[in-house]
Amino acid sequence: MAFNRVILMGRLTRDPELKTTPSGVSVCTFSIAVDRRFQTKGEEKKADFFNIVAWRQTGEFVSRYFKKGNMVLVEGELQTRQYTNKDGQNVNVTEIVADQVCFTGEKTGNGGSGSYYSSGDPGYGTPPPESGSHSAPSENNSPAADFSSADSDAYPF
Repeated sequence: MAFNRVILMGRLTRDPELKTTPSGVSVCTFSIAVDRRFQTKGEEKKADFFNIVAWRQTGEFVSRYFKKGNMVLVEGELQTRQYTNKDGQNVNVTEIVADQVCFTGEKTGNGGSGSYYSSGDPGYGTPPPESGSHSAPSENNSPAADFSSADSDAYPF
């Protein structure tokens, strides 16, 4: 059994580009910049750039709702392919074929966050829930409140 899964979070480096194949299938291409986790002292922060391909409804969703600068989470498969360019040279391409593309928790102008499209998601295009529908737990019933009032000797840690 083989396993090929990629999960990346970064910012779009350009607006997504939607095209249609000769057979009528939608395909969207875009790239994201992903900051590296570690930074050497005295050096600028470094990022890696990844080309992403999203097909059909996923691609249409991305082209409709995303733009340059948006923080996005992409889940998909790493794929390599080879083609011959117009100069007759073989070109190797490595890209991520996206199964799912999500907005991150970053607030948008309309107050929504966390919207996504998955190739198997029946809620495609549905707006995120109202911001007031998810309330934070009150202080009285939060786990932290329970710990503060308890005897510390009662816990095994």
